[in-house]
Amino acid sequence: MKPYNRNSAVNYAFTWWNSTNPKYYNYDKIGGDCTNFVSQCIYAGSGVMNFYKINGWFYISPNEKSPSWTGVDFLKNFLLKNKTFGPYARLCELEELELGDIVQIKQSTFFNHSLVVTNITDGEVYVTAHTNNTMNKNLKLYHPREIRCFKILGVYV
Repeated sequence: MKPYNRNSAVNYAFTWWNSTNPKYYNYDKIGGDCTNFVSQCIYAGSGVMNFYKINGWFYISPNEKSPSWTGVDFLKNFLLKNKTFGPYARLCELEELELGDIVQIKQSTFFNHSLVVTNITDGEVYVTAHTNNTMNKNLKLYHPREIRCFKILGVYV
């Protein structure tokens, strides 16, 4: 096990929030790029992918990736259930979030957007995301119907 590097995750988010790292495909035109971007940020902070075909979390190419790399609910399931390689997390309260943690929001009837926490000031959480690229946007401005927060606890190596 090793610690999650929160600063690396945030620095990655700030570097790529308004463009696409050429190492990764941009899924905006086929459903959205938010969870792909969040996975990249998590990977920048963890440095370990999980190449298990069924329950893993990895990116090799646009068509060779795990569902958890780009899917909102699949990422949730991976982070909460992972016990082998890569990052793992637990659900937490908004007040427990730290830089580099993950937030998913429900804007309609299902959770449909993943964001990375990049600033916390006076109890206000600010996030950075792809698909409607934003940097340090106050989470409240999304007017979510529901929020789920993930505290990344560490990385299995």
